[in-house]
Amino acid sequence: MKRKILSIMLTFALVFSLMAGCGTKSSDNGESNSTATATKTVKITLLNSKGEIQAQLEDAAKAFTKENPNITVEVIPAAAGQSPFEKVTSMYASGNAPTMAMLDPGDIAKFKDKFLDLSSEKWVSDAIDGALNAATVDGKVIAFPFAVEGYGLIYNKAVLDKAYGGNFDPSSIKTRDALEEAFKKVEATGAKALEISPMDWSLGAHFLSIAYADQSKDPAQVAQFLSDLKAGKVDLANNKVFNGLMDTFDMMKKYNIDKNDPLSPTYDRGPELIGKGEVGFWFMGNWAWPQIKEFDTANGQYGFIPVPISNNPDDYGNSGIPVGVTKFIGIDKTQNSAEQQDAAKKFLDWLVYSSTGQDMLVNKLNIIPAFKNITLQPQDPLAKSILQYVKSGNTLEFMTTLPPDHWSKLGASMQKYLAGKIDRKGLIDEIENYWKNVQ
Repeated sequence: MKRKILSIMLTFALVFSLMAGCGTKSSDNGESNSTATATKTVKITLLNSKGEIQAQLEDAAKAFTKENPNITVEVIPAAAGQSPFEKVTSMYASGNAPTMAMLDPGDIAKFKDKFLDLSSEKWVSDAIDGALNAATVDGKVIAFPFAVEGYGLIYNKAVLDKAYGGNFDPSSIKTRDALEEAFKKVEATGAKALEISPMDWSLGAHFLSIAYADQSKDPAQVAQFLSDLKAGKVDLANNKVFNGLMDTFDMMKKYNIDKNDPLSPTYDRGPELIGKGEVGFWFMGNWAWPQIKEFDTANGQYGFIPVPISNNPDDYGNSGIPVGVTKFIGIDKTQNSAEQQDAAKKFLDWLVYSSTGQDMLVNKLNIIPAFKNITLQPQDPLAKSILQYVKSGNTLEFMTTLPPDHWSKLGASMQKYLAGKIDRKGLIDEIENYWKNVQ
């Protein structure tokens, strides 16, 4: 009897074991697996090289995750003073490449073996003319055109209206003398004329590069000018455009609110000065609007005027401002998984095609998009001003493909010139030597 009971117990144990095993197998291959897949979170990273929109990009990442709960986006800021090229290169070297890297146009081709081919993405066909030029390498689109930007002398219209005793017309300033007259009129009201922010990227990448862009309205001629600089064939001391620009810079230095200590201001000082109406002008770009808005006393009335290089209003450059695609986003294919790559593509699609993404791009990040399908009109005045220059055909080439160290090295030279530590000849020597030795 005991043997029979033991046999029955062993039979039950075996059956129970088999049932448990089947249940586990069923669970692993079926419901539990789908549940795991459904709740799996993919984390991606975005290296941001536009520090002025760090907070807004973080908000955009949260909005994206709210609509795509299985994807989280960490926005990593590039350190102030460090070029995005250097930052991304170091991240690759440490085996920690960002899923997405926001880079300057001139850096994109250097990552052609590391960035994903995005040629088949839907947004490629919706990009505006010329937006993909810097992103196309060896016939493949390897980066997403993130931002169209422009720069020049930002003016506070309330200050200028007061200075001119009526409705200020920005198109009336097309010469150096007219600009100085505006400076004098502003100072007559008790405000200061302008702020020159001394950051190397502003002076090197933006102000100095006007001397290149203004050489000709033909991009091929501008490219040839840079080639001649590299070959040591350009005599800047006798170059009319370069000296005209620097003559304007010399005049600007005289009216700079910080002329007694020109290298001391930080970027944050500019938005406050122009927003509060303590100066009439600030040399900067449309990316500054989120900060200016915090101090706005002019009811959102701001715009751009060009930096004139002569006293002939018909000279090329005196009526236009530089405009172009200034930032691109590449997706890493070497250190990020296929799931992360797909998630990154989804994030870029979200910016271009979802209503929330478009709103974030245009109204929160204050970005002028590079895509025809986005019909949202920018609300910020600086973007509107840029679009007016675009529509009237008064744009200069935004020198976006300069060497990666151009802004840091020649920005440092411009800082020395701003502070009076070198003269015009010293500046010319440093510029010409840089180009002769550039890699």
